[in-house]
Amino acid sequence: MDKRFNKKLSEQPSSKEIHGKEIVVATHSSKHFNRSRESKVLKRTIQCCALNGGVFWASILIFECGLLPFFKYLLTIIFGHSPGMGMTVWSWMKPFLSLTFGTVWVLPLFVLSRIVNSLWFQDIADSAYRYRQGRPLLLSSALFSILVQALFLGQGMLVSRIPLPLVGDILALIHMCLLYALYAFEYKWFNMGWELHRRLSFIENNWPYFVGFGLPLAVFTQIPNSYVISGCVFSILFPLFIISGNEAIPVTGVCDCPLKLFSPVIAIANTLFNKTIGPTNRR
Repeated sequence: MDKRFNKKLSEQPSSKEIHGKEIVVATHSSKHFNRSRESKVLKRTIQCCALNGGVFWASILIFECGLLPFFKYLLTIIFGHSPGMGMTVWSWMKPFLSLTFGTVWVLPLFVLSRIVNSLWFQDIADSAYRYRQGRPLLLSSALFSILVQALFLGQGMLVSRIPLPLVGDILALIHMCLLYALYAFEYKWFNMGWELHRRLSFIENNWPYFVGFGLPLAVFTQIPNSYVISGCVFSILFPLFIISGNEAIPVTGVCDCPLKLFSPVIAIANTLFNKTIGPTNRR
């Protein structure tokens, strides 16, 4: 009886074996989780490129470079005997077609793409952060942050009107570089639990790095003359900057002179919040 009992005990797995199996299972599940996160980031990035480049931007190019020249060519055939009449009809027809296309297609798709892009951007940022850092720590400062960003964008537009050669353009470019860098890094800092004042102070104290980080996106979005196409370029490239911001380790301590560009908009935002919502928590 004792021999059979001892044999059964010997057949039972030891605690080390059980613990080892648990580690193997946990490691396998962790790798599977990371692969799913990585594939989700890639999927959302491709979707952003497909929506903004393959659908939105391509439809505008087809209309402007395909349909409009086609209708103009038809009018030249129809009014070939009277070119003046054809040009008169075209001068009325082109604005009507452009207005109809913009109202029926561009404007609804622009609004829809902004909503979808914001959701996909957040999804890309969360998945990339979970893949690299783990569970995010969230704060409820989104409303104040959006207000500060909007005011900072307006400040950049104002400094671009400075009547000095190149000074206004350079200051406006610096504003856009810092704003795009804030856009890209804010997802990571928000998930890390950084409050808004800490995020802005970090950018102001290390502004050379963030100006360089946001410079490519600022340049590429300023090349198109159309605001809509510029938005398409931004939406196509921005997922790459979100991923770069999540992976990047900013270079600090390069400059001893902080660039206090966010201070005026913080003061205005605090004033607006004090008069509308109530006293803000100034820390």
